[in-house]
Amino acid sequence: MIGVFDSGIGGLSVLKALRAELPHEDFVYFADTAHAPYGERGDAYVVDRTRAVVERLRAAHAVKALVIACNTATAAAVHVVRAEHADLPVVGVEPALKPAVAASRTGRIGVLATRGTLGSAKFRQLHASLAGQATFSLQPCDGLADAIEAQDADRIARQCAQYAQAVGPFGTQEGQTDVLVLGCTHYPFATRELASVCGPQVKLIDTGQPVARQTRRLLGEAGLLRTAGAAMLSLDATGSLPALRAAVDRWL
Repeated sequence: MIGVFDSGIGGLSVLKALRAELPHEDFVYFADTAHAPYGERGDAYVVDRTRAVVERLRAAHAVKALVIACNTATAAAVHVVRAEHADLPVVGVEPALKPAVAASRTGRIGVLATRGTLGSAKFRQLHASLAGQATFSLQPCDGLADAIEAQDADRIARQCAQYAQAVGPFGTQEGQTDVLVLGCTHYPFATRELASVCGPQVKLIDTGQPVARQTRRLLGEAGLLRTAGAAMLSLDATGSLPALRAAVDRWL
């Protein structure tokens, strides 16, 4: 069984890509909703919660691999998890800046993410590695993940308009932003609202498919890849399981 972990429902966007890439694998999705959101918390808090969740996934579900489907948790804690669980294949997520550079024609890229992700050393290193290859407009999106968790349509629409407009103007002409990076796993669930602000010519990029491909690669290298049989999905949470099941029914 593969463990997939997020502070809430955002990681379901990654789980969807994982299930498409690995149709014979069993998954357990863990939502730490009782302690969410992570994006506006300090690193120490996120590290503590990530450690606790990984221990629970290993003890209760005997996971053979782990996908940290949360940008904030990856930035703050993936190195800790890899050091403390060296026998466990671990895949993290990060804002898809490199794919965005490859996709952009104007060289101007917007990045929507949480403050925790944008302020992390891991993100700063990634950003610095692409210096000179594109111009990135970095926008912290306070409250957007929480609005998506709550399925508050008015708030989602309002905040998407506010944050997306901050990294515009959008288009395919010189000086315009033609790629928008969704730097939080919650944000793919607001693509309709974001696209309405950006317009059809702007490419929205998230991390689901690259993470799924990397997970397949690591499982294959470890001899853990399952290539036949029916797959099962289990759910676990520190908050409301019925609410998580409802989100799964809606998004998957």
